[in-house]
Amino acid sequence: MPGKVQKQVERLPLLTGRPLLAALGALAIAGAGLAMRLLANPVMPSGYPYVTFFPMVVIASFLLGWRNGAIAAVASGLAAWYFFIAPERSFHFDGGVAMALVFYVFVVATEVLLIHWLQVFVATAARERETSRMLAENRELLFRELQHRVSNNLQVVAALLSLQKRDITDEKARAALDEAATRLALIGKIGRQLHDPNGAQLGMKPFLDSLCSDLLEASGRTNIVFHSDVTDGITLDPEAAIPMALIVAESVSNAIEHGFADDRSGRIDIRFGRSSPNRVMLEVKDSGRGLPPGFSLENSKSLGLRIAQTLSRQLGGEFMLLDDGGTTARLMLPA
Repeated sequence: MPGKVQKQVERLPLLTGRPLLAALGALAIAGAGLAMRLLANPVMPSGYPYVTFFPMVVIASFLLGWRNGAIAAVASGLAAWYFFIAPERSFHFDGGVAMALVFYVFVVATEVLLIHWLQVFVATAARERETSRMLAENRELLFRELQHRVSNNLQVVAALLSLQKRDITDEKARAALDEAATRLALIGKIGRQLHDPNGAQLGMKPFLDSLCSDLLEASGRTNIVFHSDVTDGITLDPEAAIPMALIVAESVSNAIEHGFADDRSGRIDIRFGRSSPNRVMLEVKDSGRGLPPGFSLENSKSLGLRIAQTLSRQLGGEFMLLDDGGTTARLMLPA
């Protein structure tokens, strides 16, 4: 309702493109004030010639603008002078009449000017708000266009790496190029939705759900399900979005590739919440075969795990792998 009232007020004054009709409207409003004063005259004490005309000047100025408010003020003043200032039904002029007219002009001039200044202020505020809205829309459009171009460029680089792989016979080199292309394609895909143009923080649950859905879809595995459990109110700073996405992606991809090898079915649970007042914990737990005997994260030659460790240190946290009937990738971060 306040928004509707505001829009109606911003449309005032009315009939700005039809001055003759607006002037007739102002005279009609002044006539309404005269009619009310004539009806009240039998019960009205002596004096008060302008009592019904003041509000009519306000109404005319508010609805039709200051020029038509002035027209209503002049018409009302003449009507009050003729009908209600003694001797009535004449334009008699003396010192008392002059004082009454001066008082009337002062009051109606104040009314008309105040309403005019108010409408100028409202119109200026409306224009500035519209300008701000257009600037905000342009900023968001440019931001999304930038994000779109960056993501597209990453996708192109990933495609070029895949093409380059065709000319390489060394299997390790081919695998390295394949992993790099996959990571670039993943960053390009999720980069479109990670950042808000206004710098707002991201909700963790929709972020994790979308990311894991993309990873499972890319793997082609339909016999693996995932579930996310995120404590309410926890958000993700945009600056941490890409590193967090890559750590989760490496953990989920590692679970799919090693924990559920040989087309084994299972479940991946992702939990994110506070482990203490000053720390938060992200866990990616799978129900797969677990870690191989003698596994050591520090001595692992997996590029993905080394990337996860490096990114966790960039975030000021700690990354670890635990064997508890499956494999749990745990990331501890400052709150």
